[in-house]
Amino acid sequence: MKSTTVLYTATMFSAFLGTYFFNLGADNAEQYLAVVAVVFIDGFFGVWAGTKLEGFKTNKALSVLKTLMVWVFMLTGILMIEKGFEGTFWLSETVCAPFILFQLISALKNAARAGLIKNELLQIILSKIDQHKVNE
Repeated sequence: MKSTTVLYTATMFSAFLGTYFFNLGADNAEQYLAVVAVVFIDGFFGVWAGTKLEGFKTNKALSVLKTLMVWVFMLTGILMIEKGFEGTFWLSETVCAPFILFQLISALKNAARAGLIKNELLQIILSKIDQHKVNE
């Protein structure tokens, strides 16, 4: 009798957590996909550039997965806070937007290191990003 109660409780708890995280992911699928996409784009070009320059390094390739897991967990925590507290609707954009911007810049630099983008074009793109600094 006692073991079935523990089994039912564990099943109920697992179902609650699974449903909660499924709904959280489904409601914010675009944010999760954005984080996954920029990490993999940067990682793809980074591994490509690294392979051309110094050969394939497993630890550098695995760092893409580590970065992905850290940012997925951070996004999950941030979205849980947003869902729990009404006044924090801005939190995920504030934390994740700079990360996404820096990952995209890193992807551009890695693509240039891999030889896919000419250095001159990269410099033009990067100078357009900081255009406001020229006017000061």
